[in-house]
Amino acid sequence: MRNNLIVVGCFVAGILCGMCIGESSLALVQRLPSFLLYALIVQVGLNLGANGELGAMFRHIRLSALLLPLFTIAGTLAFSAGASLLLSSLNAYDCMAVGSGFAYYSLSSVLITQLKEASAGVEIASRLGAIALLANIIREMLALFGAPLYAALFGKFAPVSVAGINSMDVCLPAISRYSGKSVVPTAIIHGIVLEVSVPLLISFFCG
Repeated sequence: MRNNLIVVGCFVAGILCGMCIGESSLALVQRLPSFLLYALIVQVGLNLGANGELGAMFRHIRLSALLLPLFTIAGTLAFSAGASLLLSSLNAYDCMAVGSGFAYYSLSSVLITQLKEASAGVEIASRLGAIALLANIIREMLALFGAPLYAALFGKFAPVSVAGINSMDVCLPAISRYSGKSVVPTAIIHGIVLEVSVPLLISFFCG
């Protein structure tokens, strides 16, 4: 909860700073997402490479462990596309790009803004990036606070799916508590697969 409040606070602070800067600084601000994007992608690689159990997990991986992230991806994209029917300002591709963040709000918002800027302009790209940021923060919060309810109503793998990439870190303690320790390896693999898929899917839907 504290991390989410910090993220929201930084977002609001960015808006206030953007309202105060002059046009002379606008060119520099528009270049910042590129550098942030590169840093975030490097962080993804570092996060995966620094996992000491990564090799063991891949050696003992089972087909059933890969089915859950595939179902998470399919379900998220299906409902994201359906959301476009309710949002006249966003098409199906934009909604699926937002959904493809899988609660990875930091990378998805920057990546969407950067990729959409060339085709849709700065204003539309920034708006879509802000939507991605808020949507994926909300997904993480729903996963954290709703884990016991999801496990009780839909089964032990439901909290893993809702958590998105956070099933391997932020939401892992809640998943272990309410779904059982036996689900932890699947949750970690689920998070890794989704983390790798985020830049690929967003690039595809924003291309």
